[in-house]
Amino acid sequence: MPVPEGYKVEVVEGTIHMSPQRQTRWEIILDIVEQLRVKYPRKRTASDVRIDFPGHLNGFASDVVALADGAAKNAEGRWRYEDIEFVAEVISKDTAPNDYGPKKAAYAAAGVPVCLVADPYTGQCHLYTLPKGDEYRGELTLDFGDPVDLTGTLVGLALSTDGFPRD
Repeated sequence: MPVPEGYKVEVVEGTIHMSPQRQTRWEIILDIVEQLRVKYPRKRTASDVRIDFPGHLNGFASDVVALADGAAKNAEGRWRYEDIEFVAEVISKDTAPNDYGPKKAAYAAAGVPVCLVADPYTGQCHLYTLPKGDEYRGELTLDFGDPVDLTGTLVGLALSTDGFPRD
């Protein structure tokens, strides 16, 4: 399937979704990755790389993924969801319902311990922890500019959101 330049493609619950890559999204993604590099070497972070998650045909290209030490690829050469310690999604208007809905549920079902959703339209970050079943039991909403304290999680650091741009 040809994909127009500047678009990202994902399969969520068997449906193909295309979303535009905007500069605002890229700046937030890069900011998160650069901050994660304090703990996670380059080969243990990924962005827009397909990972298969539990659920019907869930092949996500998450905006940011941080992998556990010793993470291994599966037989298809893809990272295993079992090795993810942190995932972040940066909202696009057209696919926001996926990030807040089925993708977040799939991350919880996969046991991803820390999920961060950054929303440049509202200027807020939503931090989800304590996965159980297909939901997160812990939820915290912070404004851009507030630090995201992950020191009590596997990530073990705080993320600054001071530089996160808004749309």
